[in-house]
Amino acid sequence: MNSIDPLVVENLSFRYRDRRGAAIQDISFTANQGEILLIAGASGCGKTTLIRCVNGLIPRSYKGEINGRILIMGEETARLKLSEISQRVGTVLQDPERQILGTRVLNEVAFGLENLNVRREEIIERADEALRFLKIPHLRDRETFQLSGGEKQKVALAGVLAMRPSILLLDEPLASLDPASAQDTLDTVRYLADQGMTVLMVEHRVEDVLRIRPERVMFMSEGQIRYLGSLEGLSKEVNYREVKLPAEQIVERARHDPPPVEIKILPSVSRNGSEEDTLVRFENVDFGYESGVDVLHGINLEIKRGDVIAVLGPNGAGKTTFVKHAIGLLKPKSGRVLVSGQDTRHASVAQIARTLGYVFQSPSHMLFASTVREELAFGPTNMKHPKHTVEQEVKEALRIVNLSDKEQDPPLALSFGQQKRVSIAAILAMQSRILVMDEPTAGQDYQNYMNFMDSILQMPTFEAILFITHDVDLAVIYANRVLMISDGRLIADGKPQDVLRDFDRLKANRLVPTSLLDLNLKRLSTTGRFMRAEALAHI
Repeated sequence: MNSIDPLVVENLSFRYRDRRGAAIQDISFTANQGEILLIAGASGCGKTTLIRCVNGLIPRSYKGEINGRILIMGEETARLKLSEISQRVGTVLQDPERQILGTRVLNEVAFGLENLNVRREEIIERADEALRFLKIPHLRDRETFQLSGGEKQKVALAGVLAMRPSILLLDEPLASLDPASAQDTLDTVRYLADQGMTVLMVEHRVEDVLRIRPERVMFMSEGQIRYLGSLEGLSKEVNYREVKLPAEQIVERARHDPPPVEIKILPSVSRNGSEEDTLVRFENVDFGYESGVDVLHGINLEIKRGDVIAVLGPNGAGKTTFVKHAIGLLKPKSGRVLVSGQDTRHASVAQIARTLGYVFQSPSHMLFASTVREELAFGPTNMKHPKHTVEQEVKEALRIVNLSDKEQDPPLALSFGQQKRVSIAAILAMQSRILVMDEPTAGQDYQNYMNFMDSILQMPTFEAILFITHDVDLAVIYANRVLMISDGRLIADGKPQDVLRDFDRLKANRLVPTSLLDLNLKRLSTTGRFMRAEALAHI
């Protein structure tokens, strides 16, 4: 075993040039060969900044004031070229959209090796090896812009693995993956570590990562290390509201605290039968991006007042394509979509936006303004909301997503999780009747996503909410209806307790039962409905 530690971080601090206060301060730790170090903490606590320091992007690409030092295999990174660091440290970014440059998958996976002037035969051999290793050789000749978010995440990882780094940095690697793909990725990470690779994994889905037994966990808060030690000590040291622990552990901790306040979901929808009003109707909708290749097949359903719908299914199943039909970004090849009774073929996206507000999976597809405040004011201003109303809508949206202190910050200078919340706030400010969100909890810590979901569901403006998610627990806690889509077909539509109890169907669609789902099903005869772990603690 190499006696030189793969990674040593000493007294590291950094402040971004365009932000107040240090992003990280006095960070010191050593990462060992063959170790998985899980890094957890609230969105914006400094996790991604630490990753950027280790891979050399700070201070080369992100400017600011840096102190301390980083050693990789005994050499200070300050004395190395970025190309030299990248041969030893591989990074998979939080948002795969910002990492993928190639137009085709093979070109993307080969990109790093081409920059190192590796022989063509070896490039193809190593690229194919990485694709096989991640079980995605079928994507080899696909165009990257046609891939789902989860498929892009796997391709980005393949490009890094083809470089054969000794240190692997993973920034929210599970954020865009369906649960089965997440398990596959975690098994891959465990295998790589067991072969001697050093892995630093930033991840909010802590419960999922615990399954592969990371050697140590680092918990960060406000730019500092608050805990660094074994898995066993984590649950005692951290706030169960901040880090998502297994449901049984949350129940054990929460029973000593007051019960959570019951929230009134969609208060604008009366419960006297008017929730049956149809807001959106799909009639025999077929669609394909290429001629002769359909992505959606015969979709029939209605979205009604009072619906809180979770859309589940594997990566590449057609979930985002389905939702883009509801908001008019895509038009059916056959069949039709009616929004408030109007055929989307005869309505502009701007007209539909008054009924449906859409939060994209990748915030980089939405954000463009120079400040968060301008970003949020853009939609309601374009929709001719009165000026004083726009101010109120912006303030309220920022409060809901816990970003009131970021009003004057540039959106693209924020962390991925904060950018995601800005994109959600931008739609909240528009006051559409239906809120549609694609992976709303990607990059979010447990406390933030619970708080903003609670707030969104209590907003008086919304009559229905629909969210695409790979987070089964989000469906368990918030949905009153679950749609399951697979291979472009609607294969299940019903109450969460009916759809999610079929474990064979979940497994067939790359979904994995969670500890919270399991606990809710055990207690369903007593509760009569699904509940969050904090509420189950008081039943």
